[in-house]
Amino acid sequence: MPADIAALKSDLSRRMDGALETLKKEFSGLRTGRASPALLEPIRVEAYGSNQPLSQVANVSVSGPSMLSVQVWDKSVTKAVEVAIRDSGLGLNPQAEGTVIRVPLPPLTTERRNELAKTAAKYAEAAKVAARGVRRDGMETIKGWEKKSEVGKDDAAKWSDEVQKLTDATIKAIDAALAEKEKDIKTV
Repeated sequence: MPADIAALKSDLSRRMDGALETLKKEFSGLRTGRASPALLEPIRVEAYGSNQPLSQVANVSVSGPSMLSVQVWDKSVTKAVEVAIRDSGLGLNPQAEGTVIRVPLPPLTTERRNELAKTAAKYAEAAKVAARGVRRDGMETIKGWEKKSEVGKDDAAKWSDEVQKLTDATIKAIDAALAEKEKDIKTV
């Protein structure tokens, strides 16, 4: 049979899982009050004539419940790393000590927690839109097969239901991840 539903389901599942993984990665960059190296992951540093990820010029570790430690590998870029962290929009005030930069995490205000929760909701909505786009692609593929008479109407309806169930499961997982992140943000 030219219409390969197994390959289609595998592709759709992989793409929906990718949307969920992207969401989790974005969530890791949102501060919840606990120190996490993932907080500094999105930061880019102007070093060696180009804009590089922080992970390319330094090692980030947790040195306490509300303290991150950034070990810069090349002393000549220490100032650039410090400036990048300060200008990141995360509200952090790094302090350099040689090639080590200490980054104390200030306590979260209620206003900041609410902003973080809104940002998390935006990330979750973007992931849902991505999952729905994947569903649309799957449905269009199935309709194309039906139009070309590669599958019957009953098979097309059954497969469309399977695509919808996959989408529903992904949306449910996104909602669960959002609820968990909001709980982390609100309680520290």
